[in-house]
Amino acid sequence: MIMTTWQGIVTVLMAVLGTIITRFLPFMLFPESKKPPRIVDYLGNVLPYAMTGLLVVYSLKNVNPFAGSHGIPEAIAIAVIVILHIWKRSMLLSIAGGTAIYMALLQLVFV
Repeated sequence: MIMTTWQGIVTVLMAVLGTIITRFLPFMLFPESKKPPRIVDYLGNVLPYAMTGLLVVYSLKNVNPFAGSHGIPEAIAIAVIVILHIWKRSMLLSIAGGTAIYMALLQLVFV
């Protein structure tokens, strides 16, 4: 289905409005001069770990230890991520390093 010009303009404007609201609303609700509610502090502390756990479960949901490479590339990539994170304490380095190792293993070793 092809959108008309007017539908395209409205779609872009709605995306812009949604982006503006999600970017500026937290600053309007919780200005620097006020302490945020305890629930916001709590969620700020626990959600990064919850999201990391969710990503791990999602990444490993289709791994079958009884078929193919038996989850060996995934296990190696997880070990690399853990080692890099313990060594450098950099989330970006850990994720990038683990992803690079995993892709290299799939493309070069476990063909």
